Amino acid sequence: MPHEDQPSLQRPRYGSIVDDERLSAEEMDERRRQNIAYEYLCHLEEAKRWMEVCLVEELPPTTELEEGLRNGVYLAKLAKFFAPKMVSEKKIYDVEQTRYKKSGLHFRHTDNTVQWLRAMESIGLPKIFYPETTDVYDRKNIPRMIYCIHALSLYLFKLGIAPQIQDLLGKVDFTEEEISNMRKELEKYGIQMPSFSKIGGILANELSVDEAALHAAVIAINEAIEKGIAEQTIVTLRNPNAVLTLVDDDLAQEYQKELWDAKKRKEENARLKSNCISEEERDAYEELLTQAEIQGNINKVNRLAAVDHINAVIREGDPESTLLALQRPEAQLPIVYPFAAAMYQNELFNLQKQNAMNYLAHEELLIAVEMLSAVALLNQALESNDLVSVQNQLRSPTIGFNNLDETYVERYANALLSIKLEALSQGQDSLSWNEIQNCIDMVNVEIQEENDRVVAVGYINEAIDEGDPLRTLDSLLLPTAKIKNVDPDFARHYQDVLYQAKTQKYMDPQSASKILWLDEIQHAVNEANKDINKAKQWVTLVVDVNQFLEKEKQSDILSVLKPAVGNTNDVIPECADRYHDALAKAKEQKSRSVSTEGSWLKLTLQEKYDYYYNIDSKESSWVTPEPCLLKESWLMGKEIEDIVEDITADYIREKIWSASEDMLQHFQATTSGPLIRKEYEARKAFLYEQEKHVVKIQAFWKAYKQREAYKRRRQMFIDNIHSIVKIQSWYRMVTARRNYLSRLQFFRAHNNEIVKIQSLLRASKARDDYKTLVGSENPPLRVIRKFVYLLDQSDLDFQEELEVARLREEVVTKIRGNQQLEKDLNLMDIKIGLLVKNRITLEDVISHRTKLNKKKGGEMEILNNIDNQGIKSLSKERRKTLETYQQLFYLLQTNPSYLAKLIFQMPQNKSTKFMDTVIFTLYNYASNQREEYLLLKLFKTALEEEIASKVDQVQDIVTGNPTVIKMVVSFNRGARGQNTLRQLLAPVVKEIIDDKSLIINTSPVEVYKAWVNQLETQTGEASNLPYDVTTEQALTYPEVRAKLEASIEHLRRVTDQVLTSIISSLDLLPYGLRYIAKVLKNSIHEKFPDATEDELLKIVGNLLYYRYMNPAIVAPDGFDIIDMTAGGQINSDQRRNLGSVAKVLQHAASNKLFEGENEHLSSMNSYLSETYQEFRKYFKEACNVPEPEEKFNMDKYTDVVTVSKPVIYISIEEIINTHSLLLEHQDAIAPEKNDLLNELLELLEEVPNVESFLGEGAVDPNDPDKVNTLNQLSKTEISLYLTSKYDIGDGEAIDGQSLMIKTKKLIIDVIRNQPGSTLTEILETPASTKQETDHASDMMNRAVLDSRTPEDMKQGLSMVEDAQLPLEQKKRKIQRNLRTLEQTGHVSSKNKYQDILNKIAKDIRNQRIHRKLRKAELEKLQQTLNALNKKAAFFEEQINYYDTYIKTCLDNLKRKNTRRSIKLDGKGEPRGMKRAKPVRYTAAKLQEKGVLLDIDDLQANQFKNVTFDISSTEDVGIFDVRSKFLGVEMEKVQLNIQDLLQMQYEGVAVMKMFDKVKVNVNLLIYLLNKKFYGK
Repeated sequence: MPHEDQPSLQRPRYGSIVDDERLSAEEMDERRRQNIAYEYLCHLEEAKRWMEVCLVEELPPTTELEEGLRNGVYLAKLAKFFAPKMVSEKKIYDVEQTRYKKSGLHFRHTDNTVQWLRAMESIGLPKIFYPETTDVYDRKNIPRMIYCIHALSLYLFKLGIAPQIQDLLGKVDFTEEEISNMRKELEKYGIQMPSFSKIGGILANELSVDEAALHAAVIAINEAIEKGIAEQTIVTLRNPNAVLTLVDDDLAQEYQKELWDAKKRKEENARLKSNCISEEERDAYEELLTQAEIQGNINKVNRLAAVDHINAVIREGDPESTLLALQRPEAQLPIVYPFAAAMYQNELFNLQKQNAMNYLAHEELLIAVEMLSAVALLNQALESNDLVSVQNQLRSPTIGFNNLDETYVERYANALLSIKLEALSQGQDSLSWNEIQNCIDMVNVEIQEENDRVVAVGYINEAIDEGDPLRTLDSLLLPTAKIKNVDPDFARHYQDVLYQAKTQKYMDPQSASKILWLDEIQHAVNEANKDINKAKQWVTLVVDVNQFLEKEKQSDILSVLKPAVGNTNDVIPECADRYHDALAKAKEQKSRSVSTEGSWLKLTLQEKYDYYYNIDSKESSWVTPEPCLLKESWLMGKEIEDIVEDITADYIREKIWSASEDMLQHFQATTSGPLIRKEYEARKAFLYEQEKHVVKIQAFWKAYKQREAYKRRRQMFIDNIHSIVKIQSWYRMVTARRNYLSRLQFFRAHNNEIVKIQSLLRASKARDDYKTLVGSENPPLRVIRKFVYLLDQSDLDFQEELEVARLREEVVTKIRGNQQLEKDLNLMDIKIGLLVKNRITLEDVISHRTKLNKKKGGEMEILNNIDNQGIKSLSKERRKTLETYQQLFYLLQTNPSYLAKLIFQMPQNKSTKFMDTVIFTLYNYASNQREEYLLLKLFKTALEEEIASKVDQVQDIVTGNPTVIKMVVSFNRGARGQNTLRQLLAPVVKEIIDDKSLIINTSPVEVYKAWVNQLETQTGEASNLPYDVTTEQALTYPEVRAKLEASIEHLRRVTDQVLTSIISSLDLLPYGLRYIAKVLKNSIHEKFPDATEDELLKIVGNLLYYRYMNPAIVAPDGFDIIDMTAGGQINSDQRRNLGSVAKVLQHAASNKLFEGENEHLSSMNSYLSETYQEFRKYFKEACNVPEPEEKFNMDKYTDVVTVSKPVIYISIEEIINTHSLLLEHQDAIAPEKNDLLNELLELLEEVPNVESFLGEGAVDPNDPDKVNTLNQLSKTEISLYLTSKYDIGDGEAIDGQSLMIKTKKLIIDVIRNQPGSTLTEILETPASTKQETDHASDMMNRAVLDSRTPEDMKQGLSMVEDAQLPLEQKKRKIQRNLRTLEQTGHVSSKNKYQDILNKIAKDIRNQRIHRKLRKAELEKLQQTLNALNKKAAFFEEQINYYDTYIKTCLDNLKRKNTRRSIKLDGKGEPRGMKRAKPVRYTAAKLQEKGVLLDIDDLQANQFKNVTFDISSTEDVGIFDVRSKFLGVEMEKVQLNIQDLLQMQYEGVAVMKMFDKVKVNVNLLIYLLNKKFYGK
């Protein structure tokens, strides 16, 4: 076996050969081979010791190591050490090597070697070092495996995972025999020994990206180490080419010292090897430190510094700081767990205090942290109540508990769980190592005590079997037995009882054991003690009672009996005399028969054990005494108890029938009480069974007594009749008058309360009736008759209907006018822009202004109102055509399938225009609930049609531009939904715009350019920074990163405000938009059932946020979200702020993270994910809306029962265009020949032009401007009262629904004047004259009211004629109609026509709802009109602004100064104003100032010959720049300060003048401001 010697300067010698002895060639070759074998053994020893340190396990001896490694078990364990995630203990085959020791190598052992190789590959060890699997398993090249282990050790040392392998060459000795055997072994396999000394260099080469650079860096480090200057050394260590990690500048001196020592040691070892290594085999790294060795020494110094830091923070006492220090990789400590930070701090602090130096070395910390981490995991397992995990942690070798027996690990775990719970209840978070160790020791003590107790039980059983009471007593008193309550005076009785118990157990065939166990022994001892106590109690009773009787003191009998008897309730105080007399009598009788007696009393317990007591000597014995003469004249205990019990039972029987409840409970507590109570209950039950007979007897007796009393009383009344009558009459009179006066006074005092009660009763009855009307399935006729007046149309109803119609017309007209004004203003913007750029003449702009002023002045309004009331101005022959158009548009409005198909038949640009004009006009921009309901039905139908026919993938809705979605968004952002967007976004958008200090710029390049501009503008000097940079380059500047981080923080804050405003205002979203979102989600889900909820909600979000809200956030001025004055605008910073917020919300709504080009914003990705979850809930809730039928209370019969006809306001041009489109696409939208649409189009025939539509004479044929006149007339708006072609008319066939409506109106007229319980009863009962008169009066009043009703609200002629019928004729007509309706199945006579009454009740309820909705519609229309008027006022203000602008242009033209800038205030530059003097600079001077950068084709030394003259012109902000070369003027150019400022804003840093002179824009602006404006 090798043993280590002290280091020496000479290599070990072999045999008897000395260094200075002359050797032959053969001898020298022999010596070389011996040296190779010796070196290989040293490398084996080095590998063995290093692996033992890593595995904490002893390996086979060095000479046997090669064979021991072949099965790969130790190699796999080594892999588990440095790559635990790759290799676990379960994956190691034959981990205990039992299979290997029993039958040798198995092929599956190669799996272990393969796992080792894969683990090395996972950590990145270069494959140049790897052996083959057969090199290990078949022993083909074991040195190659040892060579790989050495390389692995150096690599792991560099990574800080394992310690450095020792260099034992020349430090260990082997016997000559061992060396010779190894030499033979190597020669046998013919293996070439690898060069272990070159591992460092090869490893450095393999791991380096640039071998030459790495080599040069390592040599530079070695040279710096040699110089001994720490500052130079740290610089070389910082060289990136050296690929060193964790280099700390503060440890420069320590690095220098450690590396110096390591280098000197390596040089010393190199000198030892130099004698036997040829020059060719020598490696440069034999004396130089390799990169891995340098890294290892750096890790060593870092480890020492980390240990110092850990000791310091432990002393400070902050658990968090201690945890962070322990987690530092430089410390090279086992893993620590944050949840146990306090435990690490406390335990390490205590350990540090125990150390004499108050300092913990790395080895101590390593062991302590390893143990504490294991304790932390154990505490975690205890907290989770996981017994299996607790047991596994206890078995862990790292935890280091003493005296832990794995046999009892489950018991340890249970005990620790109990202690943990107790500690938690006391506020202690975790158990310390000492507490756990104490618990283990405690359990061990308990186990030892249990073992000792088992031995003691054996002794007790042996003593019982021997029958010796004293030995039994001694065994019971053994401390290890822990038998309680053993009295040495009763050893005999213990022996008897225990022997009896053991005998019974022995006789029991079901008993598995024939010996008494500890609990059985304790039970027997307790029973024996009970016997003893019972005997003592018996002696006390007998002695006390007999002695008392002999003393003859009667008053104290209770004090003697109560303490002595078993149940004190058996002694009743009321029976004291009886007790005394009975006991005295019994004693006297017993004494008579006794002649001689002794002093012993005898008691037999359990019919087994005899107890003796001597009353004279006070002795007691469980064995019959010698001699034994009993005291027979005394009463024994049983006799005394029987006497007391009998007397008590007699007393209870005597008193139980009259006893109170408390007394009964007291009787129940006695020994005989329950039995007597049972007798009592039986007797009582008997009496109850004989109740009839008992009642008869009692009744007979009571009747007899009552008759006697009655006879006496009656006789007294007979004797005093006159007096009795007088008294009775007087008393009755007084009582009645008193009650009347009292009641009258009460009513007068509570008059108000009585009125209130009466009103409350009436109101309650009315409420009950109304609840019956609303809630009852079949309300009675009585209730319907009471509320039928609600169906009457009052003047207020008609006024409100007229107001709604007027406002609706005004809103539609205003919307159309505003849309036209907005288009003209947009065109005016474009024309003025072209004017500024001299693209059009001023006359064109003036012409367009004239047109605007006409519209502003009301010309267009007059034009539009030529016939705004309908068809009055149309010719008579065209009226029929117009009526057909009314029926056509009614069909289009109520049947959405036609328009839905028409939309998709047209090109998208035409369909959009068609929607904006005709369709929205057809539905009056949804100005009331009916039209909003119908428009939503159109949107739904069109959307479902578009999804079914044009959407092939879920994402098509997002990536495409669906026509219907565009229409929905356009409609809801228009006049109807604009107010909603304003309420939703205006406050938060205005807050962002008003915050002047808020600047959000998330573009690194723009931030960089703004920073450079700021630097150059402030200093007036050119910066040395480049002007054009990429995003990555811009982010390298700290100033840019700081500004970017500030912008991101502002962006997150502002985005939160907008998000909160959106999410908290869900109720403000238009119902129509939410309903279409619901339809969109359901339709997509129906077509793509596999689509996830997230995908569906993203599509909803695309509609609600991206399409509806996002544009309004980006451009609030364009969507009237904020109020803007004429000429006012949002500046670029405000626009960018809003755009940034919109961008973040857009990403969040679509759950899209910042990646790629936006990687610099990735810090907001977690915020985006959180915001998406908020949006997800918002989108999901937004789709939760009722159907339109429920929302608007609409159905297909609504138009039939409405008061007024639906009306639309549409231009002649739109009518003609719609007609043309319908004819063009007739086959596609109405393919069936008998379709209603085809019938109407046939009636209309061909499409008319404007002139033919209006009729002859509408336009003067000689009018020279006929085309313009017709064009203006085509814009004429007319009102169409929409009707169905198939409305009910006189003489037409009456269908069931119309007949139902007529019959309901007749029934209402009848039941209003004639009461009755059922409709059948009213119809069959003739009307009285008064009822007929009342009915006629009601009809006259109705006729007066109808005369004031507008024409469009009047009822049909048939309805009016029915109303004029007399009451009886109405009843007959009702009967006829009911029979017809019964035949069609609408009503039934079996339920007395309750169906039609239910419909009348529904009409009453709906009338109330209709009035409420009408009021809401009035308010909504008024709000919309106010918003439209404000917008119109803004447009007028804009027109005035443009007027001022154009007037200024005209004034400037008059002054013939076309080059002068146009000023809005109309003020020109004052004459005689003094201009700034021109300035002159040479090119060289401008280059020196940084303004001039370069001149093409001119050398820098010629710049002094170039001069530039800069002078201001008459136009403000315009400068002339003249260039001269050698005094000769070359070129001239004009500079506009506004153009320069625009370039600066756009980030243009460099511009060219004269096509060859490059100048710095920022510094040029600075120069002009300084020289000409004094800035």
